[in-house]
Amino acid sequence: MTSDEYGQETERLMNYVYLSPHFPPNFYHFVVGLRDVGATVLGIGDCHFSELRPELQKALTDYQQVDMHDYKALVKACGQFTAKYGKLDAIDSQSEYWLETEAKLRTDFNMAGIKSDTIDDMKCKSLMKKKFIDAGIPVARGEVIDNLADAVKFVEKVKLPVVAKPDNGVGASKTYKITTKAELEAFFDEPRDIPYIFEEFIAGDVLTFDGITDADGNLVFYASHIYNQGIMETVNTSDHVYYYSARTIAKDLEEAGRKTLKAYDIRSRFFHLEFFRTFKDKKIVALEVNMRPPGGLTTDMFNYANNINIYKEWANVVVNNKFTATYDRPYHVCYISRKFNKHYVHAHDEVLATLGENIAHWEIMPAAFRDAIGDYAYLLRSPDEAKIKEMAAYIHDQVGHAQAAPAAVGA
Repeated sequence: MTSDEYGQETERLMNYVYLSPHFPPNFYHFVVGLRDVGATVLGIGDCHFSELRPELQKALTDYQQVDMHDYKALVKACGQFTAKYGKLDAIDSQSEYWLETEAKLRTDFNMAGIKSDTIDDMKCKSLMKKKFIDAGIPVARGEVIDNLADAVKFVEKVKLPVVAKPDNGVGASKTYKITTKAELEAFFDEPRDIPYIFEEFIAGDVLTFDGITDADGNLVFYASHIYNQGIMETVNTSDHVYYYSARTIAKDLEEAGRKTLKAYDIRSRFFHLEFFRTFKDKKIVALEVNMRPPGGLTTDMFNYANNINIYKEWANVVVNNKFTATYDRPYHVCYISRKFNKHYVHAHDEVLATLGENIAHWEIMPAAFRDAIGDYAYLLRSPDEAKIKEMAAYIHDQVGHAQAAPAAVGA
């Protein structure tokens, strides 16, 4: 509580610091949502205020342009906000890239949420693995390895292929599937300046468990997405990808997701958990945790799948601890990417004309995301899973692999 000019007590608005509010481009909706539910939104970014889109300029109470990689500059900006607006209550960017910076600023300014003493559990894959095991969730066997001899011993236990990935990394960058002894030896011929974890290769579908928890750790929104292939394969082969939302969530996946959230005691934030469902025995195996929303246009997919505004609902949770929307997943929504270097049978205009009302949105993707999720993408929705897969095949059809056009148009 604070006092107004007459000495009467009034409720103080939440002071919410938002890092890099202009990127990714669709995440400006989070800032608008915060302002709509009554927060004082204080932005820090690396571009000039005049470069921000008008909706973002209007939603921000204040903004400072700084070098985002200069931690002292970030501290100074937060200090100036504190002097002007009072105690800072929360900070976020919804981006994997800034998670450690956010945690450090929360620690230094005594804000609620993930701090420096717990962030490693959410960033290092070796520590994630321990959390999964403690929660009773199966994991791929893995070890942090820095030499060929130990790698050979690990391969003797789990057999080839294996996956080598940065223990603390973002997405599938610098991740390798090693299928032969020669490839294993070649991996260690290259200098590595970061720790790598080696994991047994799990043959299975990639599934996600995504959502929002409230201040008490309650699961107030959740969804799941199914990938046609792993992001590692997509990046390493420069391929296109598609993934789509499930209309029903398998009980074993939900159980694994809930156990993970309890193990991490996640409160008032988005989460993006990744699992395999093995081809052989259809079991759930944990892959990794991400304590932020799923990337790309997936937050928009939440909206199209449920006819809600997830950005405002998230803001209402973090400011007022309330999720007010109802949702029952009436649609599958599918993200279908294309690559500029591939020759597709059906041109963009033909896709728009043929798929008609099934297309909820399309756009060219930001360059930073293109290796993982394509150069441009369509969001399509339908209540019919078979229809979703048919449309994905049509859009991805390349010269020499022609498919028939989908039989029907519409939802």
